[in-house]
Amino acid sequence: IQETGRALKGCNITRARVVGLSDATGGSQANMTLSQQRAVAVAGALKQQGLPAPSFEIDANGEAGATTAQGQDDPVRRRAEVFLTVSPR
Repeated sequence: IQETGRALKGCNITRARVVGLSDATGGSQANMTLSQQRAVAVAGALKQQGLPAPSFEIDANGEAGATTAQGQDDPVRRRAEVFLTVSPR
């Protein structure tokens, strides 16, 4: 997150969206809460690094799509995704 913040400091970011995701372990409500907390934590860390975004949209997808075709939990789902819209100066 520190490297990302440093790399984006000079960019003209007009929109920033952070989406938290979880695996399918545990209950649906707990996973939704966890994914929300994950997104808020990542947005906070990026703000702390000076990411020049006017505001962050926070979304939580919980465990949606968290299982593989075999029905097993996918630990790769435990993450936050960051989407940025950058405009030329």
